[in-house]
Amino acid sequence: MGMTTSASVPTGPQDATSGHGTVTDRLVEANQQYAAAFTDPGMDARPVLQVAVVACMDARLDLHDALGLALGDCHTIRNAGGVVTDDVIRSLTISQRALGTRSVVLIHHTGCGLESITEEFRHDLEMEVGQRPGWAVEAFRDVDQDVRQSMQRVRTSPFLLHTDDVRGFVFDVRTGLLREIDPA
Repeated sequence: MGMTTSASVPTGPQDATSGHGTVTDRLVEANQQYAAAFTDPGMDARPVLQVAVVACMDARLDLHDALGLALGDCHTIRNAGGVVTDDVIRSLTISQRALGTRSVVLIHHTGCGLESITEEFRHDLEMEVGQRPGWAVEAFRDVDQDVRQSMQRVRTSPFLLHTDDVRGFVFDVRTGLLREIDPA
């Protein structure tokens, strides 16, 4: 069975919205259909599996399907590159201390956009808008090493209670397989 995505359907800019306005309008319409059949699952915010997954925001990563997860199983924290930043540590700290997670899974992927840009991106942005961003791009050349760095940031954070079950992976966007990274 082939995978069908909304990304594979449109043939031009107008097709992406099916003639019903903006992409956001399309999403709101989809939500109305979803809500019409919605029933409260009776869950709270504590993930059933007590795990937080930190991953890249790349649209090719369907984390729930790739990891066999269901609604309520995990906390999902996503950003460009799946990099462990101060904001990710903030989210993990809340996830662990307030909502009971104990494990952290980090997922980067092959063909990441952060491998093709540099920190020069910040300089270019400053030249364009007249203000330097307060954040780092966190670009990298070696995805395995970046996963190791992210694992190290989680393991050494003084704010996290549970750092013994932190594992990192690279998701292959062509095969769908995870490859575990040795933290060495």
